Amino acid sequence: MKIRKAHLKRETTETKVDLEVNLDSAKKSSINTTIDFMDHMLTLFSAHAGISLNIKAEGDTKIDDHHLVEDIGITFGLAFKQAIGDKRGIVRYGHFLLPMDEALAYVALDISGRPHLSYQADIKFQTTGFNYDLIEEFLIAFVNNAGITLHIKMMKGRNNHHIAESIFKCFGRAMADAISVNKKNKNIPSTKGIL
Repeated sequence: MKIRKAHLKRETTETKVDLEVNLDSAKKSSINTTIDFMDHMLTLFSAHAGISLNIKAEGDTKIDDHHLVEDIGITFGLAFKQAIGDKRGIVRYGHFLLPMDEALAYVALDISGRPHLSYQADIKFQTTGFNYDLIEEFLIAFVNNAGITLHIKMMKGRNNHHIAESIFKCFGRAMADAISVNKKNKNIPSTKGIL
């Protein structure tokens, strides 16, 4: 199996994103999005997914973080789709239940070629710091461009940061399972013969 990696650049009048993903390398990621919170979450995701993710991004964050967070999700989704290729030999499905102090997240995903997001997280509105609503925007952009089915459900949680960490770590763990190589079946993981 060839090394599953991709390098993409996306540039608009609002943002610039340079993103490299290697699904077969657990080398330490280098993430600089100019949004410290996203750097932290994507570093957690890549570490728990066991992948290498290098991102350099900037945008019109003087307005707010929306455009940049969404464009990082778009670019990551497209790069993931390119890196995973025809999906031959992957496990395809992954799920995980992960505690982060008082928070508990459940994630299930299918690298199906069919984009769908079900996102249930009770994150409280706050007036300062990162806009936690943008987590869902990032995930929508990723799912739509990667072509995966993703279900995220918060089982419990009180602290916004713990909830977010639980989601990204859990997403990473489920992704690690789904992209892993199926030792019993090196073909397309579908009875249709295509995904």
